[in-house]
Amino acid sequence: MKPDLHRFPLLVAWEMTRACLLACQHCRASAVPDPLPGELTTEEGLALLRELATYTPKPILLPTGGDPLARPDLFLLLEEAWRLGIRVGLTPAVTPRLTREVVVRFRELGVHQMALSLDGATPEAHDGFRGVPGTFALALEALDWAQEVGLLTQVNTTVTRRTAKELPGIAEVLGQKRVATWEVFFLVPVGRGALLEQLSPEEYEEAMHLLYDLSRRYPFRVRTVEAPMFRRVVLERRRGGGEDGALVGEGRGVHLSDGYGFAFVSATGEVYPSGFLPLSAGNVRERPLLDIYRNSPLFLELRNRALLKGKCGVCEYRELCGGSRARAWAETGDHLAQDPRCAYQPQRPGRLSLGPAPGLA
Repeated sequence: MKPDLHRFPLLVAWEMTRACLLACQHCRASAVPDPLPGELTTEEGLALLRELATYTPKPILLPTGGDPLARPDLFLLLEEAWRLGIRVGLTPAVTPRLTREVVVRFRELGVHQMALSLDGATPEAHDGFRGVPGTFALALEALDWAQEVGLLTQVNTTVTRRTAKELPGIAEVLGQKRVATWEVFFLVPVGRGALLEQLSPEEYEEAMHLLYDLSRRYPFRVRTVEAPMFRRVVLERRRGGGEDGALVGEGRGVHLSDGYGFAFVSATGEVYPSGFLPLSAGNVRERPLLDIYRNSPLFLELRNRALLKGKCGVCEYRELCGGSRARAWAETGDHLAQDPRCAYQPQRPGRLSLGPAPGLA
């Protein structure tokens, strides 16, 4: 049964802490070495997990940061998620805290998938972007550990003007390491990422076509974050090649976006439509997450595609894509504005009807 994303989120990201030993140039969270004052306590974290377990269906939990390994209670929280039957996709930072023993423990506690970051195809490119020497080598070693213990892996890559040229090389590395999913984040200028240079709309389009070509060459699944126009590119390329043009999204035949099937809980309990759209709709210390998701004006606006402005509002791919709401906000101050990095010009204003079928995007 297709989930009702107006009633329940399918993915919930929890920024467990802002603490991290890295100094990544693009960091959305502007992470720092020590935890923020007022981060959710163990008991508050347990209460959040128990609420998630009541949803239908239970959402996938994405613990992120900062670095989740900086929380002393991480394994206790993972154990509770496992007991409650919540599937977990964990994103640890690649620091000396990430050891083989830790990866084994993830597997023992039922972590479904471990996601690591690679922003370059060589140590020089990746370590320079991440700010700490040795992270490239450790990331590859950690992927090997996961393979050894039977833990699925995902690699996250952030696309900026500096890293875009690394995409073919990164894909080759992922193919060698038998990674299951490549999640490609297109830079939103928030946090430290506000200092980095984005691609132009035309370069964005070229990058989408490159990702499609790479997805045909390698066995891993390609997924984009804050680049929903990739779904359009995949659809057009498939139809142009005489294939079935229907798409499946992030799961169960749906296409998630900021505030639609997705919610982000900050380290201090603020609820955002995504980590890249830091507009608070409420705090889990004051209201249940589900109440915020269902009833806050911000989330309700984001789930109503009829409110989109500019070319996003009249595009025939509005329901499939809708543009990046986080990028619209970051660059224009209006979360309903057209995506300023989309090069596509609508051809047939209206709604394009699409049915789910096996695929990617």
